[in-house]
Amino acid sequence: MSHPIDVHVGKRLKQMRRLRRMSQTDVAKRLDLSFQQIQKYEIGSNRVAASRLFELSRILDVPTSYFFDGLADADNTAAQHNDYGLDIVRALAAIDDDKIKSRIVTFIEDVSRLSVTRQAS
Repeated sequence: MSHPIDVHVGKRLKQMRRLRRMSQTDVAKRLDLSFQQIQKYEIGSNRVAASRLFELSRILDVPTSYFFDGLADADNTAAQHNDYGLDIVRALAAIDDDKIKSRIVTFIEDVSRLSVTRQAS
């Protein structure tokens, strides 16, 4: 049975790999591993060693702490299912027009400021 922390680290690995538009094979080649090993890391069936986690952080250009972010919230499955940030980033990455991207970011920033203002009232 997989440890919940290994599963969390694997999910974070998969999220960032996909955001970087890298395949499991791309990552595996950089680590001199098989893509099956990356699959095992991503589902949490194999634990990622600290040295390998360090290498992954360099390949994916994230701090090693990224893989543990949100771990305190891991028990709160509702929080995991309502995290739209990754969906927004994926959708934005798929848009080729920089002007449209900029307008969308501005819109999101404006809406988030309105939300904060309303919560403070």
